[in-house]
Amino acid sequence: MTPAPLTITLYTTKTCPYCRQEKAWLDGLDIAYTNHSVDDDLAKQQEMIASSGQMGVPVTVVTRGSRQEVVIGFDQPKLAELLQINK
Repeated sequence: MTPAPLTITLYTTKTCPYCRQEKAWLDGLDIAYTNHSVDDDLAKQQEMIASSGQMGVPVTVVTRGSRQEVVIGFDQPKLAELLQINK
């Protein structure tokens, strides 16, 4: 059986140190993601708020098949669990 496709959407700002840490962590693990900088993009800000219910960053949306999980902040243990990483 083929595993469900995985997509990661990351909402960040240019000045957020936790956003930079999460992107560096994902890059270091060679995990692909789509980054939306919500500094200047009102539509993406609204999309982020609709999915998370708040305005803090980073917000990560992990989608595997029809299951979607929203992680607020750089919660490395939770992300590792969702991404099935044993590091």
